[in-house]
Amino acid sequence: MSQLEQMYQQVIMDHARAVHGRGLKDPGLVSVGESFQVNPTCGDEVRMRVGLDGERIASVSWEGQGCSISQASVSVLHELVEGETLEEADRIIEAFRALMQAKGEGLDEEREDLLGDATAFVGVGKYPARIKCALLGWMALKDAIIQAGRDTDHD
Repeated sequence: MSQLEQMYQQVIMDHARAVHGRGLKDPGLVSVGESFQVNPTCGDEVRMRVGLDGERIASVSWEGQGCSISQASVSVLHELVEGETLEEADRIIEAFRALMQAKGEGLDEEREDLLGDATAFVGVGKYPARIKCALLGWMALKDAIIQAGRDTDHD
């Protein structure tokens, strides 16, 4: 295993051991969305709650269980998108999806810079069964943002 792969593995394990954003919070905002996602292949699950303040993600919190890849991925997601604009969050989500589809080859420098610690998941793209684990929280985020948008339409 190369030094880079060891470093990436360490980032994933660090986030899996000490996750960020765990514990559903009531963001106390007008626009709140929640999504529950399950990976039926392995049983990983996540419930994500997102609070929007206009065009900004003010709060991201979650509960879940599963493998170290799914838990670490949600932890990194929390670090990357909380406080960002919806537009920037969408760019980050799409960059992570592209990373998973790159089959371990990585991305251009701009998208890797955008992803920060999430680039540690580059090797996951080599294992199709693990891609769903890494993407689980990201799908929940996208859905929770949509749900938050729907909430504002019904008020």
